[in-house]
Amino acid sequence: MMKRKAVKVLIVSLLCSFGAFAQDKSEWTLQECIDYALENNLDVKRSELNVESQDINYSQARLSRLPDANANGSYSYSWGRSIDPTTNLFVDNQRIASANGSLTSSVVLFNGMRINNSIKQNRLSYESSQMDLAASKNSVILNVITFYTNVLFARELLENARTQLSSTEQQVELTQKQVDVGALPRSNLLDLQAQKATNELNVVNRENDYLMAKIQLKQVLQLPPESEIDIVVPELEVESEPVMELSAIEIYNIALSAMPEVKSAELNTESSDIGVEVARGNLYPTLSLQGGFTTRYSDASQIPTATEPVFINNPTNPNGNQVQLYQSVTFSNGTDLQTVNVPASSPTGYETIDFDTQINDNLSKYVSLGVSIPIFNGFSARAGIQRAKITHQQAEINEKDVKYQLWRTIEQSYNDVTAAIKSYNASKTQVEAREESFRVMKQRYDIGAVNFTDYQIAENDLFQAKSDLLRAKYDYIFKLKVLDFYQGKPLDF
Repeated sequence: MMKRKAVKVLIVSLLCSFGAFAQDKSEWTLQECIDYALENNLDVKRSELNVESQDINYSQARLSRLPDANANGSYSYSWGRSIDPTTNLFVDNQRIASANGSLTSSVVLFNGMRINNSIKQNRLSYESSQMDLAASKNSVILNVITFYTNVLFARELLENARTQLSSTEQQVELTQKQVDVGALPRSNLLDLQAQKATNELNVVNRENDYLMAKIQLKQVLQLPPESEIDIVVPELEVESEPVMELSAIEIYNIALSAMPEVKSAELNTESSDIGVEVARGNLYPTLSLQGGFTTRYSDASQIPTATEPVFINNPTNPNGNQVQLYQSVTFSNGTDLQTVNVPASSPTGYETIDFDTQINDNLSKYVSLGVSIPIFNGFSARAGIQRAKITHQQAEINEKDVKYQLWRTIEQSYNDVTAAIKSYNASKTQVEAREESFRVMKQRYDIGAVNFTDYQIAENDLFQAKSDLLRAKYDYIFKLKVLDFYQGKPLDF
């Protein structure tokens, strides 16, 4: 017993360790983030369930071509004055146990092509749900890229703030030495210490921004709250003169044939068009074939076990002896009917007919061909057709809107990338100029040629220029990734 408990504890410990190891994964690549989000995102799971539901509807529509079959059975007791279900005769003061069974089947031969059109419509709905699932995954991918890029941007802003703080700390140490030997006034040191405090506050703010960016990425991935996350920092280089290989309209044409939301809208339009034909089928007659058999049993059904001749008074001599009664029986001898007289008899004893015999003797079968012709149904069929046509028109409008929204997004993204290229190049030129200006200002400050205010302005201008460059860099990278996404290119750094 103790050994088994020890084994259980060991297994649980190993599982917990494995789970902790899985949750403590700290460095994530972009592809790992995308894969994890696609596997765990709730919207994706809802879309997957919708696909399963539409698949069931499609399968059910196909199976509606097959005949249906239904079996029915009952077993009952009755007391007092009852009707024997096998003879339909009244039975007094007797308990009757009876059973009934039937098997029926029917198949639709024609119903205005509703079955075939319903199969087509459900197939298109199923394919549309698959496209919706793909669109849901694409939305998740774009969200992951957005927040992954935000983490990279916040991280570099933090590094930039730390670099500025480190530079200020070095300047404070150098100024401290110069103040100690009397080369510089103490006011210079106090100004630098104040700047150091400002830079420390900037680092704290950038750390908070970085932490918030990681929290947002965790939320998109739907990681457990207690888990930690950090990302692999890729080598991101931006070409000095990026070239757009395709025009906006060329990218749009590629996206039209690749984006699942467009395919879904087109499938919904086609499905709603078939829906009009399904509704129109209600105007046609329905032809169906039915068949089945029934049987029954009752313990009140009996047969005589013994008989005796029947004697009656002689009608020609009422006072004479009784004579035996005869009855006429007609039968076929193979060629014609023949009638003979046989002695009449009456039962003297009874026994219940056994179950198998009654089931076989009471078996009845039937086959029927039925037709139902709609003549007047409160105009519900025509109202259904009108509603189906409106649904089709709405689907056409939705398809046009989806394609228009796609064009708006691509055109905006294309212009954003073009603007981001210009912004990045301008920021890069500004940083180079600010770096040179700050280098000269620092040299002059170290020899006391300029005051601290001028030095501080130059340093802050350089810090702001570097921040603007980072913002322009990641803005360009993200917007370029959006265009790559619409072209079907791999979404990795």
